[in-house]
Amino acid sequence: MNEADLYAPEMYNMAEDIDRHAKDPEKVALLWEDEKGNRQKKTYADLRRESNKLANGLKKLGLQKGDKVIITLPRIPETYSIYLGALKLGLIISPGSEMLREKDWLYRVEHSKAKATICLAGLTGSFEQIRSQTDSLTHFISVGEKVYGWVQYEELVQDEPSEFAIVETRAADIAFLNYTSGTTGHPKGVVHAHSWAYAHQAVASQWLDVKEGDVVWATAAPGWAKWNWTPFMSTLGAGATGFVYNGRFEPEKYLTLMERYQVNVLCCTPTEYRLMAKLDELERFSLPAMRSMVSAGEPLNQEVIETFKRHFQVQVRDGYGQTENTLLVGTLPGMELKPGSMGKPTPGNNVAIIDEEANRVQAGEVGDIAVHKSTAALFKGYLDDPERTAAAYRGDWYLTGDQARLDEDGYFWFEGRSDDIIISSGYTIGPFEVEDALVRHAAVKECAVVAVPDEIRGSVVKAFVILKQPELVGEALVKELQEHVKYMTAPYKYPRIIEFVTELPKTASGKIRRVELRQREQKQGKGTI
Repeated sequence: MNEADLYAPEMYNMAEDIDRHAKDPEKVALLWEDEKGNRQKKTYADLRRESNKLANGLKKLGLQKGDKVIITLPRIPETYSIYLGALKLGLIISPGSEMLREKDWLYRVEHSKAKATICLAGLTGSFEQIRSQTDSLTHFISVGEKVYGWVQYEELVQDEPSEFAIVETRAADIAFLNYTSGTTGHPKGVVHAHSWAYAHQAVASQWLDVKEGDVVWATAAPGWAKWNWTPFMSTLGAGATGFVYNGRFEPEKYLTLMERYQVNVLCCTPTEYRLMAKLDELERFSLPAMRSMVSAGEPLNQEVIETFKRHFQVQVRDGYGQTENTLLVGTLPGMELKPGSMGKPTPGNNVAIIDEEANRVQAGEVGDIAVHKSTAALFKGYLDDPERTAAAYRGDWYLTGDQARLDEDGYFWFEGRSDDIIISSGYTIGPFEVEDALVRHAAVKECAVVAVPDEIRGSVVKAFVILKQPELVGEALVKELQEHVKYMTAPYKYPRIIEFVTELPKTASGKIRRVELRQREQKQGKGTI
């Protein structure tokens, strides 16, 4: 495969890639189960019919090509039909997580000028809180129970035709708007066109090793870019069967489900792999159908890789990518494994390690992981933010914010983040937002937030806090500050470790040197389980 193979035709809509599998009326698209043991099966023909009915319903409401819709749904079968139906109408999808708060929704609605929201009935209260504060959001659609003042999804699609002509879109037309945390300021709106899906599928299918008819379990939740990547486009685009579990992560439960559903391809977070590897008597589980296991989000421990190889005879392969792009670096099937390495740049993607002058580094040198601007799956920019878009580039190279070194065989070796972004259990957390929440507490004078090493989660959030009244130091205040951050931001962003200090390292101009705090913690290897 070369770079030219990743470019979509001029007219292209990613929904076409999924719809074509509906020609076989029996072809299974989804196998779904929840914590209570409820189960559903959806064929590709089901998804086509249901998404067509939604597209017709949304069109009747007045939505049209180019309008933005915020979709906030859990791991339920309707999520797939709703995403597909929105794409068929040419809408721009902005995925939302159930963990976001009212202020997050308000910012996203105002920034994107979203016209519609589709969410689970239980989440409508959050949008009701901001309804009077925004003019752009005019269509409110609930999934599940009927909600006063909202259009119910089930009623919207009930009497609509099951045929719909997919709206013509250019490959360059926007399809997704994902928001991602930054070190400072508000989250950035990452713009991806329909062409992204074309390029991504070509690359990701090789890494995942998905074959038509495989049972694929990708555990990412809707609302995050990784769900677009794997459960949605990579799995359904390939004509595979996606297994979906709507339940809490429990290591034993996950392995039981893999065994029961004869999963062929697994895509988990490093945290999930680590916790499964710690189970006693792994030999209780038999996974003869498993052919491919991949991990992404942060480097995976070699000990965990060896555990899965020993018990299930499958090599867990690492992969590296971002919301702004696709799978950039990875260990593909058949490639020689170098323990601890990220792998090599994926076929067709122009990825390099560069120095401060935007030149490729020599073997053994550390530099910035960068993606050439010509790369097909690279994002189109940050929405309405030319300054932050320009700042992400060095010459013709987009900077990922991570650093690595190159060996003599072309393998990348991760060195760390070149900025202050925290990645914990696959979640991306901007320290500024956590710091902002902390300083809003009456007891906090100043603070700094960094990532610290953690055996299970890769990294966790640690806060260094200067109090207005030092005598308040104690476990009670630690708990209070943690709950405060959960309320002000989102539960997954709270600082699992809080250290009370009397001063913070700063530059001559008064800026906090997070890098100094982070390096100190990395040397000490502190963390929590």
